[in-house]
Amino acid sequence: MRYHKVAVGGTFDIVHKGHIALLDRAFEVGDYVIIGITSDALVARMGKRIANDYGRRVGNLSSILRSRYPSRRFDIIMLDDEFGPTITDPSIEAIVVSRETEHKCKRLNEIREANGMRPLHIIAIDLLLADDGERISSSRIRAGEIDAYGRVLRSRARSRTRSRTKAGAGAGVGAGAG
Repeated sequence: MRYHKVAVGGTFDIVHKGHIALLDRAFEVGDYVIIGITSDALVARMGKRIANDYGRRVGNLSSILRSRYPSRRFDIIMLDDEFGPTITDPSIEAIVVSRETEHKCKRLNEIREANGMRPLHIIAIDLLLADDGERISSSRIRAGEIDAYGRVLRSRARSRTRSRTKAGAGAGVGAGAG
């Protein structure tokens, strides 16, 4: 099915293969994609540790999007809360999420319906796994366990003994990371 306006959101600290799969799916099903990136304040409220501030995350993702989807229509917006414009914009028809966050969509659609809007179509994609069978995540990349493609750099046990660094804190997949 094809939708006029689709939403996707995340922290996008270090863009990796899992983010690209999410974005690919959003651009497959949507004519226009709204990409929400969590604000630094929301990241702090969520208790997440990140390597890149909001401005850098937007810049990194913008570069990847312009390169990967050059003729596609999209906007990047700041997310100051969990749901962003998906609970206020009736023109958004669908949301692309990972299976990990799919459970939040039930509440999102309850809020939309309470506000007189149609529920969003939920398009959930499976989490991508690294070569070691564990999920690909920015936190694992920052810890130096894997790269943005899910290739194992060192075992989890070894990476826990080393201090956390900003390893791989650049743009990640699609931006010359390799």
